[in-house]
Amino acid sequence: MRRDHRPYVVKKAWIKFQKFYTRHFLGPQFDSLGSGFSFMSPWHVELFGGPIEIGKYATFIATSDKKVRLSVWPEKASCGSIKIGDYCLVCPGVRISSAVGIQIDDNCMLANGAYITDSDWHGIYDRITLGSALNVRLHKNVWIGDSAIVCKGVTIGQNSVIGAGAIVVEDIPANCIAAGNPARVVRQLDPNETFRTREHFYSNPTKLAKGFIQWEQAVLKENTLFSWLRHIIFPSQGD
Repeated sequence: MRRDHRPYVVKKAWIKFQKFYTRHFLGPQFDSLGSGFSFMSPWHVELFGGPIEIGKYATFIATSDKKVRLSVWPEKASCGSIKIGDYCLVCPGVRISSAVGIQIDDNCMLANGAYITDSDWHGIYDRITLGSALNVRLHKNVWIGDSAIVCKGVTIGQNSVIGAGAIVVEDIPANCIAAGNPARVVRQLDPNETFRTREHFYSNPTKLAKGFIQWEQAVLKENTLFSWLRHIIFPSQGD
């Protein structure tokens, strides 16, 4: 469709339902889930194992064809965990798989189809074992590009960007852009520049929420329940 045909009251009810679903069905599966979360299509977010911890103001976007999957398969007892900090963004198709421990700090963004793993999941010679596993750490404000893969034992420094399709097998320092297979630093960022992060976006949640409401009401003000139902049952050219 070219635009949202729902009346504002329908969209508002849908958002409330998604929040209810997240709290009621997903919330108990997390070891902790911070306040201010936004899960779009939370029924397409799949969790397995634990502990899995999510900070405040997390945004998860999932779709039917690109589910978000967070899995902990412990290498041994008391191992394996996924910890995602405050203000993080997780896009459709993201997979995070842990055998020993994955930590993602505040303000990180994981683009469509990104994969983060701390294990080989099979031994090179003994392929009935989990193989080698090493902790993964993404420091604050890291951006993982579309379809990039972050492998076991990798640490990515603060503010760094991993290019689309990159495969990261070694540590990436802070304040740089890395790309390629295997990923290599291709550009340095200026650490003296001011980085505006997702935390800045949520600096005034009340004002932000009010702004979204006003914008949605303005965009959807011409929509009626009848026109929405007509669009669903009898779509026409231009819908």
